[in-house]
This record gives sequence, C-alpha cells and structure tokens, in this order.
Amino acid sequence: MKTHPTLTRTARKVLFIACLGAAASSVQAAEDYSSFLRPAEIPQPDNNRITTARTELGKMLFFDPRLSGSNWISCGTCHNPTLGWSDGLPTAIGHGMGVLGRATPTILNTAYQPLQFWDGRARSLEKQAVGPIQAAGEMNQNMDELVKELSALKGYRDAFEDAYPGEGITEKTIAKALATYERTIVSTESPFDRWVKGETHAMSKQAQQGFEVFLGKGRCVLCHGGFNFTDNGFHNLGLKNDDDPGRYGIRKVKILKGAFKTPTLRDVELTAPYMHNGAYKTLEEVVDHYNRGGDTKDNLDPNMQPLHLSASEKASLVAFMKALTGEPAPVTLPRLPIE
Repeated sequence: MKTHPTLTRTARKVLFIACLGAAASSVQAAEDYSSFLRPAEIPQPDNNRITTARTELGKMLFFDPRLSGSNWISCGTCHNPTLGWSDGLPTAIGHGMGVLGRATPTILNTAYQPLQFWDGRARSLEKQAVGPIQAAGEMNQNMDELVKELSALKGYRDAFEDAYPGEGITEKTIAKALATYERTIVSTESPFDRWVKGETHAMSKQAQQGFEVFLGKGRCVLCHGGFNFTDNGFHNLGLKNDDDPGRYGIRKVKILKGAFKTPTLRDVELTAPYMHNGAYKTLEEVVDHYNRGGDTKDNLDPNMQPLHLSASEKASLVAFMKALTGEPAPVTLPRLPIE
C-alpha cells in the first residue's frame, strides 16, 4: 500500500482516531488508507445471494411502473441513474404529484449500509424495497394487487421461477429481487480511489489539500469515514426551519431528535440538492453550513462546532468531495413483460 507523506501530523492523528472508531478490532497505521478501499465483496444475506437471474428480475421490477398503484411511478422514477440514483429535487414527489417531506436519498452503495431510509427504519434492503411501494404518499400500491398483476404475465412467472425456483411471486420474492438489484448499484472508481492506490496525479493538488482538510481541520472524517464515507450513524446538524423528528420517530432517545443518517459522499457531485430536506443546492453551501457550526443549537450534535476554515480551505474541501465521483456506470433499461 502506497502512503502519501503530504498529510500533516494533525490530519494523520484524526484519521487514526476515525479508523479506531470505525474498526476498533484492528489497529491501523495513521497513514494507511486501507479503510478507504472497496471491500472485497458486496454484503449480501445468505438467503438471498446475488445471481444473474435475481439481478435481472430485480432490474425489471425496479423500472416497471406497474409497481405503483397509478402504473405511472417506478422505483427508477425517483432513483434515476442519470441523477446519481436520486431525482435532483429538494424533496421527493410521490403519488398524485404530492410533494413529500424528505429528499430522495441516493441508493448508490446501499448494500454497504446496515440501516435504510433517512431515519434508518428498515434493517435490510429487503425491508426497504417494499416500503415505498405500499406507502400511500409514494407509490400507493396494494401488494396483493401487485402480486396478481405480475402473476398474470408469463414473462414475470418465468423470471421469478428462474430467480427463486419454487417460491412463486409473493411480497417476499418481490422484495428479495429488488434488494438484489439494489445491491449491484455500487460506485465506480473515482479519482480519489486511483490516488489512494498510488496514482499520484489522479487527484488534483487542490483536492489533495482538501483531503487534508477533510481529515484534519474540517473533521469531516469523524462522520464520513471508510470506503463509503459514512459512519452509518444519525446526527442533528442544526438545520434551520426543520421540525422533522428524524431518527427520534423510530427510537425515542433525546440525542436522536432531529437526527438523520449520515449519507455516503460517493458520487456526491451528482446528488444535489443536499441534506435530508434538500436545504442546500451546492456543495459550497453545505461546507458553509458546517463551517459556521450549523444554524440551530437545539439538540445539536456535539461535533457540530465552527470550523473557521479559510476560503481556500473551503474550496479545497469541495474539490476533494468532487474527486469522490466516478464515471457513472452505463444502465440499459430492461425489456418489461407484456404478456
């Protein structure tokens, strides 16, 4: 593993502390970037291993508007691959063009996240997959009706039999197929990844300086660490005009009031606007928010303190975050069964 001696001693110490928090079972040298490397395998449950048949079936379901009660909305409507697997809107639009209260999170790298949704209410992708389908404000579909609709199509009957022999078309197999496809939606190699592997010119000097800010003075790595640049935790960031209870709606613990899941920074350049409520249009605005230590102090996460970053440091930090975006993988829309 090639190391980069350009980091300051302070930045190395912060990285070391973050690595200990993320993986207390192993001791890593401060300049060892192995925690930022892609894991060898995509996490997947033993009862729903990734196969070609399951991935192809899940992809058909993901882009099929028949999964919605109106037959107009598919999973891909809000999780658009050309928009960083999000929708580019401040908050999502659901059934009947209703405006929802939270932004559509990217589903990129959700396979690496133990809890799903902004409030972490789903403990697996299988649980997550059927939530929006049945939610009245989102896709507004009755699951029994969906099973009947899919079962009437030979193309789907054959595809389910290939993917889950003998299990039929059920809510469970629909969830498993969708979850399988979502697990294959992973980030591609970014300039940062190539730099970590030793390509010294893969990332600009400004981005390299931004990485030093990220690890040191900016303290970003305290929540955005590891390969997926998230601690998978929940934090109140002090957003103004926001009364959404967040994780507190799931777990009545005071520190979780107004706290939301730390999003991945992978492909972050593609997923604007930012925050759970789409409060900021640009990464520059996000950095300014953190730099001033948030706006409201009620139940604010203790790590939210003014950073006192200079204009140059803020610009470098944005350059680094943009270096976490890879070339989007091409997505070919599937042929959907018509009979």
